Amino acid sequence: MKIAVQKFGGTSLTTPELRLRVCNIINSTISSGQQAVVVVSAIGRENDPYATDTFINLVKEANPQPLAREMDLIMACGEIISGVLLANQLAATGTPSRVLTGEQAGVVTDGNFGNAHVLYVNSRNIIDCLEKGITPVIAGFQGVSENGELTTLGRGGSDTTASALGVALNAEIIDIFTDVEGIMTADPRIVNNARLLDAISYNEICQLAREGAKVVHPRAIEIAMQGNVPLRVRSTWLDSPGTLISNQVYDNGKGLRMIKDQLITGISYTSNLTQIRIEGKANNGIAQLEQKVFESMAHAGISVDFINVQLDRILFTIDSEQADKAMQVLTGTGIKPQMEMNCAKVAVVGAAMTGIPGVMASVVAALNEQEIVILQSGDSYTNIWCLVKQQDLNRAVNALHEKFGLGNRI
Repeated sequence: MKIAVQKFGGTSLTTPELRLRVCNIINSTISSGQQAVVVVSAIGRENDPYATDTFINLVKEANPQPLAREMDLIMACGEIISGVLLANQLAATGTPSRVLTGEQAGVVTDGNFGNAHVLYVNSRNIIDCLEKGITPVIAGFQGVSENGELTTLGRGGSDTTASALGVALNAEIIDIFTDVEGIMTADPRIVNNARLLDAISYNEICQLAREGAKVVHPRAIEIAMQGNVPLRVRSTWLDSPGTLISNQVYDNGKGLRMIKDQLITGISYTSNLTQIRIEGKANNGIAQLEQKVFESMAHAGISVDFINVQLDRILFTIDSEQADKAMQVLTGTGIKPQMEMNCAKVAVVGAAMTGIPGVMASVVAALNEQEIVILQSGDSYTNIWCLVKQQDLNRAVNALHEKFGLGNRI
């Protein structure tokens, strides 16, 4: 049985015309000889009547600190509404279909309300539908704990559902249909000549997603990677192949190419950061200070990132919305932090940079040419990060995009 898992985002389902377009995509897949397993998100975005954020805001009007279990119950409604509408539209086109909730689709989670992780998938009901010639339309973003509680999977949860089902069903492809054409070399709102990538490796897209690119959730990519199921990002509105996410060779119309043949794949960024600097004395209690700092952040529920611990200094970043709270917590323990507000992190991502000399030199040169100050830097096998002032973000992204020739590569 050849299976294609097809996930449709909320913007693809907002009107009857768009839902008919989605039906045509599904029916075309079935006509090609594949079985379609459809996953849907809630319709629309915040302030739209059936969007998840609309339900959240409704509950918060009654209680600003809503009950986690009950919040999951209402947040799961949007995907069920989407599924019912799409299944009926499919039926109207002559395609038998059946809506399955996350529980009915066999998505079993760890029971963590609001941000559950998938433990396993029992695909019995999905297989039963396919064997009967029925197209399953599955409510994404939700599952059930082993003790029977409905849970939601956090932001990007419908992508996660699609990947988990794709792996469980040994699908040939997982298609993520959205309102963009695919993965770009940079944010096209910032870089005019940002280019569509025809293919990218799992690791590279994970890094881009973690560093701010929001096309696919990192958890969904990691699941697909573990199962070695190719994942593709496509536009609902355009008949184009989109971007293939895989570790395989691919055919770009000019012959087979390796996905990992590009030194730098793309530039990503994260805005609204605050850098915290804490000075210490070399070889005089820096380890104890380090423990005190990070324990106090953990106890306050403040997530830290971009951590550098040196002999006489501790550096890290936090979301700027947590800056006042972090200052109160640290000063309350006798620590005197310095804060650099209005920062942004720019990331250069490429699976092929490992062991290649000169990449950091090119990064520094690109930013120096634009007189952009690097406040902090770091690297991994596939990433180089630089912290800059928020006011320099657009120039930094464009400078790096140009330095590595990302707009010109064929």
